[in-house]
Amino acid sequence: MSDEISQQPLLWTGNHYNEGIGRDDIFDKLREECGVFGVFNLPEASNLSYYGLHALQHRGEESSGICTVDTKNGKKFSYHRGMGLVKEVFDKEKLDMLAGDRAIGHVRYSTAGESKLANAQPLIFRYRDGDLAVATNGNIVNAPEIRHELEMQGSIFQTSSDTEVIAHLIARSPKDFETAAKEALQRIIGGFAFLIMTNDKLIVASDPNGLRPLVMGRIGDGFVFSSESCAFETIGAAYERDVQPGEMLIFDADGMREDRYAEVERRATCAMEYIYFARPDSDINGINIHSARKRMGRQLAIESFVDADIVTGVPDSSISAAIGYAEQTGIPYELGLIKNKYTGRTFIQPSQELREKGVKMKLSAVRKVVEGKRVVMIDDSIVRGTTSLRIVNLLREAGATEVHVRITSPPFKNPCYYGIDTPDRKELIASYRTVEEIRKQINADSLSFLSDEGFIDSVGGNDGAYNRGMCMACFNNDYPTPVNEESDKSCSC
Repeated sequence: MSDEISQQPLLWTGNHYNEGIGRDDIFDKLREECGVFGVFNLPEASNLSYYGLHALQHRGEESSGICTVDTKNGKKFSYHRGMGLVKEVFDKEKLDMLAGDRAIGHVRYSTAGESKLANAQPLIFRYRDGDLAVATNGNIVNAPEIRHELEMQGSIFQTSSDTEVIAHLIARSPKDFETAAKEALQRIIGGFAFLIMTNDKLIVASDPNGLRPLVMGRIGDGFVFSSESCAFETIGAAYERDVQPGEMLIFDADGMREDRYAEVERRATCAMEYIYFARPDSDINGINIHSARKRMGRQLAIESFVDADIVTGVPDSSISAAIGYAEQTGIPYELGLIKNKYTGRTFIQPSQELREKGVKMKLSAVRKVVEGKRVVMIDDSIVRGTTSLRIVNLLREAGATEVHVRITSPPFKNPCYYGIDTPDRKELIASYRTVEEIRKQINADSLSFLSDEGFIDSVGGNDGAYNRGMCMACFNNDYPTPVNEESDKSCSC
């Protein structure tokens, strides 16, 4: 093939609508980037993808999309993307238009990239060999450098998403798709789970450290892939196995082939998946999230017991840990805090008055439960400290006589470069304040964090691996890959 052909830019088949939605900054909780879901060799792949993405909705609420391949009708690509929740983007009519037995889908929460339809995934392109669709969860750390290099060579980028980098690397390669994809994966650094689909093939790949989770399931002779195993229960799939770090699975008319594009130097699954992001009914690396969080709560009780009347957890991610803390101490667990399920996204900027009341829009203290009580409040992390202050004050306003805060993770001191939306280091309260200073800042009677060792033992996992196969850089500054702390840490997947 001539150099002239290989230098031609991709033709992006998306739309350039700026349909940004306002960010809800009432809480300063960490945000997951996104979730991916894939289907191979199963009828009504779009319907399966819809239910799979619905199960992954907690990983991204800003946009969603599905792309299908109809192998019975000329291997035609069909796709639909939109801003909003899965149930808002798709209805029966739209799903019926997405014919095919193969699909990849995506739910997105953006960080650096703008929240607009142009960046919604899967990203769809046409190039010399046909159609190409890409969906990913995570962050390509060296995407800015690769993007600059490709732009200097004539590539024209259509989005601000780092995911587009791999599409250009594949399209510019003179080699066959499979080899081009393998070499593209070898060039990128970061934490990612990729689904890459053409008219003929589907490639499933995990980063060399396994930072972002990716699992495979079966329904009869068909395969499904998901950021979390909880989606398999929704569609009736049986869990098969985790996609291993550095592994590349190729699916085509001949079935599945296993390959590897990188060797595993250090297994480092994101610790925050266990602490906060994953649904309690998911399993990561064979470890059930609910059970792991209960063990975190038990260990926290052993390390930092306090005499109190009730234990309550900040919904939803801290409920399991609160139950564990209560069981270990014998202090009754109560629903002292109730979450309003219908304020997840804001499409308009609320007035200052509503913003000041924002914590009560999202969370309510049950006065009859906490009034006159010494309360142990269990939460998963403290980021800037503003959320913890608001919740502690909420409990005090409801009549709690004491509020003791217990955190089921070590202090969050360092930004993440692998697909979590975190503030800069100077905005992370634990990076510049002592535990006692944080306690005063959040107006708590006492404050304790789970130790590094306590967290590692609570999760369990690979006994022979460093940190039992977890990335704890956000706690200890030990990143498993090279990172440029001067560059933008956020991704726009």
